[in-house]
Amino acid sequence: HGLIEENLVFPYPEMQPEEKENVTLILDNIRKFADSEVDAAKIDREHHIPDELLSKMKELGLFGLTIAEEHGGFGLSATAYARVMQEMGAIDASLAVTMGAHQSIGLKGILLFGTDAQKAQYLPSLATGEKVAAFALTEPGAGSDAASITTRAELSDDGTHYLLNGSKIWITNGAYADVFTVFARTSAPDPGVKPRITALIVDRTEGLTHGPAEDKLGIRGSSTTEIFFDNVKVPVENVLGEPGRGFKVAMQVLNSGRLGLASGCVGASKKLIQMSTERVQERKAFGRPIGEFGMIKEKIARMTAETYALESMTYLTTGLIDEGVHDYSLESAICKVYGSETLWYVVNQTLQIAAGIGYMAEYPYERMLRDARINLIFEGTNEILRAFIALSGMQSPGKQLAEVAKAMREPIKGFGILQDFAIHKARSLVRRERLERVHPALRAEAVFFEEAAAELAQRSEQVLRKHGRDIAEMQFVQKRIADVAIDLYALASVLSRTTRAIEQKGESGAQRELNLTNAFAILAKGRLDDRLGNMERDSDELLKAIAGQTYEDGGYPFDIV
Repeated sequence: HGLIEENLVFPYPEMQPEEKENVTLILDNIRKFADSEVDAAKIDREHHIPDELLSKMKELGLFGLTIAEEHGGFGLSATAYARVMQEMGAIDASLAVTMGAHQSIGLKGILLFGTDAQKAQYLPSLATGEKVAAFALTEPGAGSDAASITTRAELSDDGTHYLLNGSKIWITNGAYADVFTVFARTSAPDPGVKPRITALIVDRTEGLTHGPAEDKLGIRGSSTTEIFFDNVKVPVENVLGEPGRGFKVAMQVLNSGRLGLASGCVGASKKLIQMSTERVQERKAFGRPIGEFGMIKEKIARMTAETYALESMTYLTTGLIDEGVHDYSLESAICKVYGSETLWYVVNQTLQIAAGIGYMAEYPYERMLRDARINLIFEGTNEILRAFIALSGMQSPGKQLAEVAKAMREPIKGFGILQDFAIHKARSLVRRERLERVHPALRAEAVFFEEAAAELAQRSEQVLRKHGRDIAEMQFVQKRIADVAIDLYALASVLSRTTRAIEQKGESGAQRELNLTNAFAILAKGRLDDRLGNMERDSDELLKAIAGQTYEDGGYPFDIV
């Protein structure tokens, strides 16, 4: 679909009443559990989630949220699952990451690509949490670039099993997972030829071991370890999807993981805004609550507006999935980037508002800051995802660009895992869009959206015509295009959600949504004007030259002595 296909964005999706009831019950149980049993500071301090907490989470069904009822799970929709992950993100990041690694990515490959036999074998014990899942893609030499995977799986002479050798790093749940989705080469290394990567379901059996727990900046309660494979026997029945098509499995699983992550960021951001709001009313300066000062009000307002946009975008995207949209890779990448950066902004501002106590370990602020930092890195760094957003957004159906598209297939190999997907479908950005279904009260914001979307189309096309295949190397421009796409998707989501609010509650009833939409549009406009106004800048070459020189100098070159 184009950047905005109106029938996908309007009306804003709503959870079915029956599922709403279900989710409300699950959330009530989670809150009771959190209030009575979760001590986030202790989890952080001891670098460990107590076994009884994990057992309680399993009892509550939190390890089987996405698994169908026939296999013993809750069978939640994407929207309902995201809402539960949002709640966990507000409670504790280590718990959220542990749950997310299990079902957003660990067992997701089995849900998406598993055969009936694989599902019947694995899902029931994963749903109850009797077994825990993990996702094993990253290697020391292969982070965002999955083409450089060296872990290999060699087919036995009798063709009944693979022998798996190699290692994976930074595997969440590594110390106690029983079932791993592992990506390995199934072809002999051949220089210049894309390796055949195959996804395998690997049980913790002989030859599979894990290293010591990694000591991390944040999410310290979660288990992160290296995993080693020493002649691990994997039956051929355990191939996920088709042999040699593991890239596709990894990409689709990560799309889902990115949304789980974004919804966790929604929950943490909302929690932090609540903490900030309490703090500004308690803390006094010059005889008045600091909440009365303009600089503080500006922070609170911006945190709230950006979080409204994040929440709107996340649930618009899960709504698309629940409607049956298959390819949501661009949207989930946008949610992940915007979610992690919004939370990072919110947690920094909250710590700043708390001031001195914000820095003290006896208060939760510094822990939440440390916990939030990982979101900009895992499930694809925000840099690689910006490249992906820009390049997949710039595929255009125009004949004149077909050659460019063909040429672009090659340089993108540098992005490894993105290569199969960056050209995955034509997203036409070129027509001047008019949002017919936005409520008239939001007409000014809608016109701004339409103009910016048209300008993005025009600018992208100019850049493509001018540079052709070289665009794959032009990351300064890619970053600006991606930033524009992110803000436009956020704005579309907000317009849709606020339109629904006005239709349900009337303009006066939806005044707060209107105010937030207006404020978000103003924030977005400042960013969009800057990026669209000069997509290519003379300073880009200057900055590249300075970086090159700094590499040669081996660091900062000056000193006054």
